[in-house]
Amino acid sequence: MSKKKLALFGVFIVILIVSYSLFGDNNNENKPITVKVTKGKFVNELFISGEAQSTSSKKINGPINARRFNIYQLKIQDLVPEGTVVKKGGYIGKLDASEVNGKINDAMLNLESTQSKYTQQQLDTTLTLKQERNAIKDLQFSIEENKLELAQSIYESPATIRQLEIKVEKNERALKEKNEDYAIKKRQAKAKMIQVGTEVSKIKKKIDELKKLQKEFTIYSEDAGMVTYVKEWNGNKKKVGSTISPWEPAIASLPDLTKMESKTYSNEVDIRKIKKGLPVKVGLDAFPDIELEGQITKVANVGENKKGSDIKLFQVLIKLNETNTNIKPGMTTSNRILTHEENDVLTVPLEAIFTKDSISFAYVKSGYSIQKKQVELGVSNNEEVIIVKGLEENETVYLSKPEDTDDESITLLDN
Repeated sequence: MSKKKLALFGVFIVILIVSYSLFGDNNNENKPITVKVTKGKFVNELFISGEAQSTSSKKINGPINARRFNIYQLKIQDLVPEGTVVKKGGYIGKLDASEVNGKINDAMLNLESTQSKYTQQQLDTTLTLKQERNAIKDLQFSIEENKLELAQSIYESPATIRQLEIKVEKNERALKEKNEDYAIKKRQAKAKMIQVGTEVSKIKKKIDELKKLQKEFTIYSEDAGMVTYVKEWNGNKKKVGSTISPWEPAIASLPDLTKMESKTYSNEVDIRKIKKGLPVKVGLDAFPDIELEGQITKVANVGENKKGSDIKLFQVLIKLNETNTNIKPGMTTSNRILTHEENDVLTVPLEAIFTKDSISFAYVKSGYSIQKKQVELGVSNNEEVIIVKGLEENETVYLSKPEDTDDESITLLDN
């Protein structure tokens, strides 16, 4: 072959290649995409993000006896950062003790006043009883004098002797009454001293209890663990500046990191697919390589309003069947819930299913022609759907409507 002919042949080949590159690709782009009906395992999963938390935690409480002293609101003055690992007896935080300090000062002033009353009562009692004892001694001396006078009057007239006898008897009776009065006054004085002394003891006991309560305003951990903040009724975590009450005395908690769960919320559409006992794959956003086995343990029956929205959300709790030292309370979790699984079923992409007059059908390639076949559908996920009836394995279906198929009738299923 001459060089000229070879050159012309080469030019022809180049033109063919260029033409194919310019027009062949466009034809492929316009060509409908088809897929095969496949048979195998079908899996339907829901993906929901959540938050890791412990299923068992020990509350770290503030003073629970504050209510006895009419102290109902305690402000958190200091608190260790959340996530701090503490030993048993380690420092957790401190509460504002100004109110209990004020009550201690008031009790001290009250004690001084009561002790002063006790001392005054003691002095009054001592003086009164001393006077009574002196009066008794005076009567005793008087009786002795009268008896001596009576003994010396043996030579006096009977009338005089009788007068002296009466005088002795009268003084003896007065002495008896005086002794009885002294015993009564002594008991009265003792009762008053006991009363005032009891009041002193009561105030001292109150001061001791207030000082003991004051020490409880500095809070230490009863166990070793990692500190996590507890939430208030509105969902906000308690921190410095927050208050605790005798009804909600917890200032923080120590979660058991060996017993963890994922708390998540599902919308109204997906909650009907979620049931107790379903298996879950739980991942951690902070550690993408970690995936743990879990199981749904609780599905809320009543929805909650999302803050700032009217959307109803249902709480779902997922227990982790495994433990991992990297999991910490409050970490974001990704929860893959297996809601449905079937083996040896026919599936096609969702794009391959079309609907007309409530009839589901697919465009099926049959040789050089296209058929519109009615199909009976099963469970679907976000990508594919189960074909219960109407298609066979390895049949070719279209993912988009082929051209010039409007007039084709649908081949209905046999009843």
